[in-house]
Amino acid sequence: MKSNGLILCFGEILWDCLPRGLFPGGAPMNVAYHLRRHGVNALPVTAIGKDILGAELLRRLKGWGVDTRYVTTLPAKPTGTVQVELDKSGKPHYEIVERVAWDHIPVSPRLLAQARSSKAIVFGSLAQRTPHNRKQLARILEAAREPWKVFDINLRPPFDDLKLVRALMRRSNLIKLNDEELGRFSNRKLSPTQLEGAARKLGAEAACERICVTAGPHGAGLLWDGKWYWEKARKIQVKDSVGAGDSFLASLLHSLLFAETPVRHSLAKACRLAEFVASSDGATPAYDVH
Repeated sequence: MKSNGLILCFGEILWDCLPRGLFPGGAPMNVAYHLRRHGVNALPVTAIGKDILGAELLRRLKGWGVDTRYVTTLPAKPTGTVQVELDKSGKPHYEIVERVAWDHIPVSPRLLAQARSSKAIVFGSLAQRTPHNRKQLARILEAAREPWKVFDINLRPPFDDLKLVRALMRRSNLIKLNDEELGRFSNRKLSPTQLEGAARKLGAEAACERICVTAGPHGAGLLWDGKWYWEKARKIQVKDSVGAGDSFLASLLHSLLFAETPVRHSLAKACRLAEFVASSDGATPAYDVH
């Protein structure tokens, strides 16, 4: 596979409005942040408004060393925000503002050329809530025939169209979702011992041999080329779990695509980072990778 080692992350960028303050967020941006912490050149493909919130997001990204060439400023649209409420366990519940900048992400010929030579394209389900973004992502995936297509499923009602998600799964090389989302496809709540069977069934349906399932305090599983791996979670004091899954995905991609770490060790490393993020405030805490 020809590659320059670069990863594109298509989708939302926003502010998570948590009880303890405002934190930069949006799954693709979070993944880009954590990939950058691992030394990977990850570029968010997204849009902000011409406002104070957008300017601050841009300032944060540049301060983190994240390449912002495909973060477009749209003067007619506001920067995205999400009201996040946490339950007693730290699990988030979201109210996602609509008709914001990241609902209208532009795609240029330069970006399409970049997609062809990238190592991977990371995309989520939430940003597909607008016809515009669905069309633009389709253009990127069509251009990126060789790079990995990594689908990070985030079912956020009312933006949880399973028909759309199933169509995108069939275009993916790696699918990542949590146990509750996997349960939606199985029409039942799944116990940790049932995740392997459900992941295998989903992989067969999507014609995808790599399915990753995070299960919060239980751990995470990874179906990789026919073999099932499981890593048990370690007990932590959760502050909020916002972005923990995104850090998990970034660590996993770095280990598997760049560091050539064995699958079992890659899964364990990803779990440890997600646990650190869940025990921190917000989705983008500072840390060094050793």
